[in-house]
Amino acid sequence: MKKFNVKRHVLLPLTIAVVLFMWFVPISFFGIDGLTVIQQRTIAIFCYAALMWMFEIIPAWATSVSTIVLLLLAISNKGLANPEMGKLVNFKELMAAFADPTIMLFLGGFVLAIAASKVGLDLYLARVLLKPFGTKPKFVLLGFLVLISVMSMFMSNTATAAMMLAFLAPVIKTLPSDGGGRMSLAMAIPIAANIGGLGTPIGTPPNAIAIGQLKEPILNAAGEVVQNGIELGFGAWMVRFVPIVVIMIVFAWILLQVLYPFKAQKIEIVISGEVEKDWHFWVVTITFLGTILLWMTGELTKLNSNVVALIPFAIFAVLGVFKREDFAKIDWHVLWMVAGGFALGTALNKTGLAATLVEAIPFDTWSPIGVLIAAGLIGWLLSNFIANSSAANLLVPILATVAVAMKDSLASFGGITTLLVCVAASTSFAMLFPISTPPNAIACSTGLIKTNEMMKVGLIVGLTGIALSYGMLLLFPF
Repeated sequence: MKKFNVKRHVLLPLTIAVVLFMWFVPISFFGIDGLTVIQQRTIAIFCYAALMWMFEIIPAWATSVSTIVLLLLAISNKGLANPEMGKLVNFKELMAAFADPTIMLFLGGFVLAIAASKVGLDLYLARVLLKPFGTKPKFVLLGFLVLISVMSMFMSNTATAAMMLAFLAPVIKTLPSDGGGRMSLAMAIPIAANIGGLGTPIGTPPNAIAIGQLKEPILNAAGEVVQNGIELGFGAWMVRFVPIVVIMIVFAWILLQVLYPFKAQKIEIVISGEVEKDWHFWVVTITFLGTILLWMTGELTKLNSNVVALIPFAIFAVLGVFKREDFAKIDWHVLWMVAGGFALGTALNKTGLAATLVEAIPFDTWSPIGVLIAAGLIGWLLSNFIANSSAANLLVPILATVAVAMKDSLASFGGITTLLVCVAASTSFAMLFPISTPPNAIACSTGLIKTNEMMKVGLIVGLTGIALSYGMLLLFPF
């Protein structure tokens, strides 16, 4: 007798029913002024992607690819829709998700990791970096959390996660497959990378977006300045957020040990033989270190981290370190999975749906503390489905206007600065799904993390981090 398949016989029909309902229900059902047919279709496809990712009815990458195809057919200017239904999305913008700059960053990170593995550099570096933390699993876990979070303060969290995956791989292989240690170490990648970016103004794009908005004076309809620009210094930011990063890293360290305890009593990386330090090894080593340096000094060199990620790819290809057969080692399914998230974000923004939904919320009738909390939660929820920089770009300008309208009532809570910075901070704690952030997707590429486990940890860490950020900014406003 065949085993009853809950996903196929319950969750799949439920998902289809929800999607069809959202697609065909009268627009008036949503109660949102100005909602178009195209935006309604986007809501339906959004529900499809969210439910399929949550229930894991089909592989995450398959959900992403099918989501992009549905968007192309339903809302693009080369699909089955027409302009009378609402604002159409240029099909090239949706298809560009497959070659988004962040996808190239992923690709470069994977190539870097493959090259490091070929010459033994990953094992060598892992052994060196783990040495100060000893062999006790809990301290090795702490070591990875600390290293990843510190590096994410000054360089792309995606680049950090991609690089640290190369270090983690040989460590994970030494652990028993039936213990929780593998899950703890794999989960450390997105947690530390996402949290670490909050520590400095340059750690993650939402920080810079909030700071940039605050620098601009706000004008009323008559063109008069109603809010002067506010400068937030590098040091002032770090004084408030580095302690949050430290507290959250310790909290995550304890949480991971409680949820996924190590079965092994010690972690030892056994490397048989010596690493052959031939010219390939030194090419990879120098390129590896040079890439890290360029990532960390992006503010000085003005080189985008996505561009930097392709430099080692070119070097290794030309010098024969990366060969044709090495393409098979790239986790292409991860790239396609991330592309689906980018396409969905494009659809939300380009159809005007995201702005319509945000503007439909009556902030002006809410209490100041209600606006602060709601803005943070909306930023967090939105960032779980679209890029955190996109969420911040959408919310920050709108909330800046809201803050000016509530200037007097918000003053006792830190005013516009607290509101915008809280939103920026909240987006950094969005890590519910594999597609929520690139570090999440990188961690899922290990094959060790299930979506429901990521949701559980992401929910606990995310809401705790948001509460801690609010507490810090309300007690010590800028």
